[in-house]
Amino acid sequence: MENETESIKHAPLPTEKTLRSRRNLPFQFWRFAAINFKMIKMIRRGHH
Repeated sequence: MENETESIKHAPLPTEKTLRSRRNLPFQFWRFAAINFKMIKMIRRGHH
């Protein structure tokens, strides 16, 4: 079994596009709101 250092060394690096979206606050807010909306929908469906 590989140790942690070897495992991390072979992990894929994020692309420039991924890094930009992670730093973009409006995009982060949009994702946060969308995930919360999905959770609310799921919870409401569970409570008949």
